[in-house]
Amino acid sequence: MPDSLHRAALAERAARAGGSVARTTFREALAVETKASKNDVVTETDRDAQAQVVATVREEFPDDAFLCEEDLVSRSGPETAETEPTAVDEVPETGAAWVVDPIDGTTNFVRGLRTWATSVAAMTDGETVGAATYLPSMGDLYASGPESATRDGTTLSVSERTDPETFVVTPVGWWELDDRAEFGRLCTAVGERFGDVRRVGSFQATLAFVADGGLDGAVCPTRTNPWDTIAGVHMVRQAGGTVTDLDGEPWRHDSAGLVASNGEAHDELVAAATAALE
Repeated sequence: MPDSLHRAALAERAARAGGSVARTTFREALAVETKASKNDVVTETDRDAQAQVVATVREEFPDDAFLCEEDLVSRSGPETAETEPTAVDEVPETGAAWVVDPIDGTTNFVRGLRTWATSVAAMTDGETVGAATYLPSMGDLYASGPESATRDGTTLSVSERTDPETFVVTPVGWWELDDRAEFGRLCTAVGERFGDVRRVGSFQATLAFVADGGLDGAVCPTRTNPWDTIAGVHMVRQAGGTVTDLDGEPWRHDSAGLVASNGEAHDELVAAATAALE
C-alpha cells in the first residue's frame, strides 16, 4: 500500500479509536476544567481520547511528530526520551506529522449535545495526505485520502446550489466577551447575503458538513488552530469545494481567516468574512 493511502487509512482508525474512548463518558458526570478562559473548557476525557489516538498511530509510525490540542503526555508507562511521543507546536514543513483534536466541540460534549468530533489529519512535508473526522454520538465517520472523500463509505460531494439566497452558511470561530462586536458583524454580513445561518459549535464538524453538502459554506475571519481546520479543509477540497483565506488565495494552515464553500458564490463568502473586520 502506498504510504499516503496507509496514513489515510490509519487516520480513520485512529479517529474512531479516540472517539470511542470519548463516547464512553458522553452524558456522564464530568469534571470540567478551564484553559484560557471560563468558556474554554477541557475534561479528562479529552486527554484520554487524545492519548488513544496517539497510541493508535504510534503502533505503526512510532517516530512521527504530533501536533495536538491538549498537552501531549504519554499514558502508556514511564516516559523516556525513547518512548514519549514527539510533540511540535506548529505544522512542520518537512517530515511526517499528525494533527489531532480529541474532542472538537468540547462545550457541546460537556452539555450533552451530539455535535462533537474526534479529528485526525496525517501530513507529509506540510501537505495533508489523509484525514478523518468521527462524530461518535451520531455514528458518522467522514474521511478523505489522496483522491477521495467519504462519509461512512459513501462518496462526499459539496452542494450544487448556485443561488446565494438559498445558501445555509455557518459563521465559525470564537470571540471573548469584549470582542463580540466582530462576531456580530460577521453574523450580520452572512445574514444579509445568504438564505440562512447555522452555528454548529464544532469547526471540524462544520467543515465535514460543507464537504457533504449539508452546509453551503463556512466563514471565519480570524486565524484558526491547525487541529480545528486541517482535516476538514482536506475533506472540503477532496469533495470538490473551495477553501481560501480572506484574500481569496488557497488556504494554508498558517493563513489568516478561512472561507470554505461549494465553489459557487465564493466571492460573496469572502466579502462576508472581510466585512466583519471593518
